Amino acid sequence: MTVTAGLDVSAPAEAGERIAVPRHVAVIMDGNGRWAVSRGLPRTEGHRAGVSALRRIVKHAARRGVEVLTIFSFSSENWSRPAAEVGFLMALLERFVRRDLAEIHRQNVRVRMIGERSGLEPSILSLIEEGENLTRDNTGMVLVVAFNYGARNEMVRAMRALAEDVSAGRITPGDIDEAAIAARLDTASLPDPDLVIRTSGEQRLSNFLLWQSAYSEFYFPDLHWPDFDEAAFDRAIEAYSARDRRFGGLSAKVAR
Repeated sequence: MTVTAGLDVSAPAEAGERIAVPRHVAVIMDGNGRWAVSRGLPRTEGHRAGVSALRRIVKHAARRGVEVLTIFSFSSENWSRPAAEVGFLMALLERFVRRDLAEIHRQNVRVRMIGERSGLEPSILSLIEEGENLTRDNTGMVLVVAFNYGARNEMVRAMRALAEDVSAGRITPGDIDEAAIAARLDTASLPDPDLVIRTSGEQRLSNFLLWQSAYSEFYFPDLHWPDFDEAAFDRAIEAYSARDRRFGGLSAKVAR
């Protein structure tokens, strides 16, 4: 795994040079609150600006040929934030679904939610299901929204499912391998992320896609998420394209 913090890849690719676009890009959208505070604004304005950035990046990622875009929208730990901020984030989720889902649908994007669903308020669960059901048959980019998500919780649920299968006699302990585990994760049937981006200069995964990112490339720009625009996304793609991905072996860069 390779990390990049503040890498300058602003220069365009050489004429004729092939840019390897990752199939799956995962993004930890960090820095909304700090963006707002630095401007003397309430944190809620940072979250509002973050949604605007998300709209831009979803469209741009689809144009660039990304097959799967995963966004870390709300972690299972975020419930511990002040009640007023959590309430505002839930209102933003509802506004995003009501305002943007139709546009996402027109773009042929398929929405998929990952995370713990049990215990969610019925109103929130219905929003999640509305997004998935409307776009279920779309054939374009998959937008994976990690909501009430924590990677450790995801793995616990996967292990519990395996234990239940063994107990019921559907499989034996010897049948459990990496493929069996992956098939029971929330991301089953999706490719692992090729590139994980975390904005705002923080360099940690924060319980995000821990299993799936075992061989991902990491990119850590100093920009807060509301300032992460199409050009910044392109710089991340160029940085990824310059990496040599060996997956633990000796072979050089793996082409798409």
